[in-house]
Amino acid sequence: MSATPSWQAADGCVHTGPLLQSVNGFDVVACEACGFSHTLPLPTPQELEHIYSHEYYTQEKPLYIERYLEDKAWWDEVYAERYERLEAELPAGRRRLLDIGSGPGLFLAAGRERGWNVMGVEPSERASSYSREVLKLDVRSMFLNEETAPTLGQFDVVNLGEVLEHLPDPAGMLRLVHGLLAPGGMLVALVPNDFNPFQRVLNESMGVAPWWVAPPHHLNYFDTDTLPRLVQRCGFEVRHVETTFPIDLFLLMGHNYIGNDTLGRQAHAMRKTLEMNLRAGGETGRALKSRLHRAFAGLGLGREVLAFARKIDDSPSPA
Repeated sequence: MSATPSWQAADGCVHTGPLLQSVNGFDVVACEACGFSHTLPLPTPQELEHIYSHEYYTQEKPLYIERYLEDKAWWDEVYAERYERLEAELPAGRRRLLDIGSGPGLFLAAGRERGWNVMGVEPSERASSYSREVLKLDVRSMFLNEETAPTLGQFDVVNLGEVLEHLPDPAGMLRLVHGLLAPGGMLVALVPNDFNPFQRVLNESMGVAPWWVAPPHHLNYFDTDTLPRLVQRCGFEVRHVETTFPIDLFLLMGHNYIGNDTLGRQAHAMRKTLEMNLRAGGETGRALKSRLHRAFAGLGLGREVLAFARKIDDSPSPA
């Protein structure tokens, strides 16, 4: 697309760039000012607070908690890998973790079982109540912002799992995280890998609608290049990048799960089986799985981008 829409934010910044998609009254542009793609216009913080406090888990993802629990055995393996990498990066005495957007709390529960001191922040009333009442976790029902961040303390790890794509100012969130981390602390950031090569083929050559473009819930669209660059700009050293399994591969094989929950669960079940069998395959299987996910990242493929980064100074440059 050749158009270049522009929009001026309240702070005076002009956001403009090549138009990638137009959906539901929003334009998605490859923003020259931000260095990553996002929607125009961006909603206000007040609009987002209403969506995520009351609507997200009841309207956008009504079965999210139930499905999360159905997949618990697989999630336990996924989270074990992330904790293993963190434990290799940090000394044994550094086990304080904050999970921002902690959802129902399984990541926190997995850390607690490994001896970590964990806390969560989750604006969804439904998800945070489950975490506190069922899993007995320390989860605060609030948004992380400049007012609430100083009340939480300091941490060795901050996890942002599928958070940055929802925010009007992801760089601002990373600056808050930088301040919450102790010297040398670790950031873990997971975002959807959007406009990736498989998706582009499906959309541009096969006429499949861009199902991954979902404003106003998804405002930002990252990939294997733009997420690490943003993290670096905000005062972190990127230590490791990989991607998750490219589930859109099933679409290219003719297994069209878009809008079909039954087919979607079947594709997800096959992905889970593959990964759990590799994890059960001893050192050889685990090493192969790790190499596959790094190789996916090298090709720009994978449904999500996962980055581990270390805080490197106390004065991140403006982003």
